[in-house]
Amino acid sequence: MPVDRLLPSDEAAELIALTRDVADKLLDPIVDEHERTETYPDGVFAQLGAAGLLSLPQPEEWGGGGQPYEVYLQVLEEIAARWAAVAVAVSVHSLSSHPLLTFGTDEQKQRWLPDMLSGNRIGAYSLSEPQAGSDAAALRCAAIPTDGGYALNGTKSWITHGGIADFYTLFARTGDGSKGISCFLVPGDLPGLSFGKPEEKMGLAAIPTTTAFYDNAVVDSDRRIGAEGQGLQIAFSALDAGRLGIAAVATGIAQAALHDACRYANERTTFGRKIIDHQGLGFLLADMAAAVGSARATYLDAARRRDLGQPYSTQASVAKLVATDAAMKVTTDAVQVFGGAGYTRDYRVERYMREAKITQIFEGTNQIQRLVIARSLTT
Repeated sequence: MPVDRLLPSDEAAELIALTRDVADKLLDPIVDEHERTETYPDGVFAQLGAAGLLSLPQPEEWGGGGQPYEVYLQVLEEIAARWAAVAVAVSVHSLSSHPLLTFGTDEQKQRWLPDMLSGNRIGAYSLSEPQAGSDAAALRCAAIPTDGGYALNGTKSWITHGGIADFYTLFARTGDGSKGISCFLVPGDLPGLSFGKPEEKMGLAAIPTTTAFYDNAVVDSDRRIGAEGQGLQIAFSALDAGRLGIAAVATGIAQAALHDACRYANERTTFGRKIIDHQGLGFLLADMAAAVGSARATYLDAARRRDLGQPYSTQASVAKLVATDAAMKVTTDAVQVFGGAGYTRDYRVERYMREAKITQIFEGTNQIQRLVIARSLTT
């Protein structure tokens, strides 16, 4: 049941068709085993990069795809419908390149962007700390000036692709208060940088999430992105786009759950009828379809505003809130459609439900999104 998409160009339609083909051949056949065994899919991201799917929204002049955000997000949704963990990592990779692309000097861009956007190097985003999740300004990881660089000391948590990524976009403290945070581009093999064992997560098990430890890890001063003290501005500018990425991922999860539930409801019979023909279940599926369509509409509205250069921060929060809450409800209802079978690992819907939960938490909890939206309503 492919999604009937309203796309801005024939090129975009061809890109969606390419994504579906790649995802069906590369991701769908192996996702169940990797998620079950919690093993990393070696080679997958290199192949996605070779297909041009890791840098779609970035400018062509630096090796990106030059695609509108509304197209990139629909590609991300298609990937998420096959493998949510991979889609999250693709979104994080795009998020991690945003600071360099937006705030880096031309020299920094020329040095690092082509490898990032070609897919040769995978990035990770390193903002959260054990005591600083939603309250990013409370971070403590320190960057102390040294001769020609900065000595990094502290702990970072909840890093998607931690220990595997080739570079980390790190936010560390160079001064006091919210104006005392700076952004750094840290190589993955930096001496003094180590990682804890991967978290044992409810879902998204194939891609590691780890803690990072900096112990007098020295980076050159030319790896600071932007000015000293500009870190939070950089971080929050990236998060607006990142929230749209998670909204698209959540919509993809919900779409997959809807697809599987509809297929099952058209095959399973009770009392001599397909269960979709029982009005109670038919209405449940109709509500699921409406929720998925609404989620998609909210993230596309925000993306189109971004593409037009208009403010979209509030719309990004609305999209993240609506899409991830919808994903949680739709996946839960999909398990209900399957009945007892849905509670087993014989079907994917229980995994979708576990995966949907994290979308309400990362890139700013949905309570934070409500706070952002509420502030936009004050006069």
